[in-house]
Amino acid sequence: MTAETSQTLDRGLRVLKLLADTDHGLTVTELSAKLGVNRTVVYRLLATLEQHALVRRDLGGRARVGLGVLRLGRQVHPLVREAALPALRALAEDIGATAHLTLVDGAEALAVAVVEPTWTDYHVAYRAGFRHPLDRGAAGKAILAARRSAQAEPHCTLTHGELEAGASGAAAALVGVTGIEGSVGVVMLADSVPERVGPRVVDAAREVSDALR
Repeated sequence: MTAETSQTLDRGLRVLKLLADTDHGLTVTELSAKLGVNRTVVYRLLATLEQHALVRRDLGGRARVGLGVLRLGRQVHPLVREAALPALRALAEDIGATAHLTLVDGAEALAVAVVEPTWTDYHVAYRAGFRHPLDRGAAGKAILAARRSAQAEPHCTLTHGELEAGASGAAAALVGVTGIEGSVGVVMLADSVPERVGPRVVDAAREVSDALR
């Protein structure tokens, strides 16, 4: 710890990270061991976090992440959207297709930012807020592929007609962004995705990933 940082805040954030990484919660004793501090310190940290609804304790005394974290999480999407928009605009204009940023929301893929090209006669209408299963459509499949391979670089996933008849999609997962699972992609009215689109989508995914790090 440096003079400019808060030890208490650091410990509180570490508590939240530890709880976020477990499905069954942690006891005071377990948190004490993981943090390397005594139980009294852990009790104080949990009491403070409970006051802000960031932590809750069940009847057995196990601490879990509280619903207050969800309220904070809702503010993440606007920040992510703002960071991604320049790369999405460039992608949409370059390819002449609707570009989108999609994030994981539970078991679904959620489009949080969409940019349509300005110069085309027609393009696919795709709206922010659109949801679909992760295992359907290029955006979700790119995310699942990244999970399986733990890839260090984004790779392009192609689909046709899975979400909309006659539409093809290309997407590449965000890579190296802590705490966010997502993908950047395009959707177009075509029987197949032109060869040059894949590398361009990968470049855009890399740009967005860099902007979010």
